[in-house]
Amino acid sequence: MYDDSSSRIVAGLHKWIATAVPGARLPSTRVLVAQYGASPVTVQKALRTLAAQGVVESRPGVGTFVRAIRVARPNDYGWQTAALGSPQNRTPQLSTALRTLPNDVIALHSGYPDRDLLPERLVRAAFTRSARGDAAVSRPPAAGLPELQAWFATELGTAMPLGVAPPTPSDVVVFPGSQSGLSTAFRALVGAGRPLLVESPTYWGAILAAAQSGVRLVPVPSGAHGPDPDELARAFEQTGARAFYAQPNFANPTGARWAPELADRVLDVVRKYGAFLIEDDWAHDFGIAADPVPIAARDDSGHVVHLRSLTKSVSPAVRIAGMIARGPARMRILADAQAESMYVSGVLQAVALDVVTQPAWRTHLRSLRHQLAARRDLLIGALREHAPTARLEAVPQGGLNLWLRLPDNTDLARLVRDCETAGVIIAAGNEWFPAEPTGAYLRLNYSGPNPGAFPDGARAIGQALAQQ
Repeated sequence: MYDDSSSRIVAGLHKWIATAVPGARLPSTRVLVAQYGASPVTVQKALRTLAAQGVVESRPGVGTFVRAIRVARPNDYGWQTAALGSPQNRTPQLSTALRTLPNDVIALHSGYPDRDLLPERLVRAAFTRSARGDAAVSRPPAAGLPELQAWFATELGTAMPLGVAPPTPSDVVVFPGSQSGLSTAFRALVGAGRPLLVESPTYWGAILAAAQSGVRLVPVPSGAHGPDPDELARAFEQTGARAFYAQPNFANPTGARWAPELADRVLDVVRKYGAFLIEDDWAHDFGIAADPVPIAARDDSGHVVHLRSLTKSVSPAVRIAGMIARGPARMRILADAQAESMYVSGVLQAVALDVVTQPAWRTHLRSLRHQLAARRDLLIGALREHAPTARLEAVPQGGLNLWLRLPDNTDLARLVRDCETAGVIIAAGNEWFPAEPTGAYLRLNYSGPNPGAFPDGARAIGQALAQQ
């Protein structure tokens, strides 16, 4: 009987190769079969593994030989310093939220929902149908598939009261994700070197998009209930800015949701200064205790540029967002989008449209609301029990995150390291501040994998804080 374990052969040959000279020929398959008591198929599998590792090379008809190890020499790229010159803008470091980690850690850092919270069956079926359709072999219009444009326009229009003119499909520009939409809006509506008002703290992706666009950020203080309209007006007055970027519904990271009165006051300020409100409706599908009503639903004069993403709620593989803008602003946005990417994949647009127009989509969203509520409450309860010094300023009514204020003497870098050593990955709040942080904060995501491990994660955070 043969022993069909190729890993045992790989380990044995590694020891043999370690003492062999480069170019030495390995024993034949027949010899290895006899030596290891394995089948010829298993021996060949082991040799393919060694070849993939780069330690042997196969010469058909001749045999398998030990590959010569090439010693890597350091390359000198110093010449590029002079060729590139000093960067005009310092790009922020890639966010902790995008780190990919092994499955055996407790991941409280991610910015994306776990796949258990996605409409996976709908997405897979939509990809199958789209692959058979015209979208797989044709170029879509630059502004997006007309049917998808109409869906985005209708979604916003249904939230508008009587007397406010709803958007038309031609007001919509489709983007390959909201990050691309933010970069385009900042370039087209603000411009390099000019001021852009932003909430502080705010979405780290907006900070990154501003840095890449050369836009100068001006922070406006914002808390658990949104920004102070008087501070916003003062910032417009002092800077001459013509745009304000904000997340009025379930802001990332704070979870803040603007009250209707605050939304009206902010819109009045924006109109007074002849400015734009770039509204990032990233969490439209993640309401828990409240349904989001976009600020754009209050405006038909073109002051609000509305960006809605489907990436997090449909699938990370379906990077689709829609931006609604009116008048010359829409023309500038479309021109910039065309110059950047020409058009968005028709397949991805067709998949997104297929998913959100299925009757099961609404059923999925109702289920998602309950799942997010359970995860949020589980993590909050675990933190209150195991990490009482981490203070939650407000329970978010939607979104994916908790924003925790830590004691002022907290060494955030050490806290992150200690938690990672304990197998818990967290995100320090510094990444969400466009200027100096106003305190020590953590942003924890409650939509990540394995919610059953939330108590263990909270316990590790509490122990690390106690050791500060």
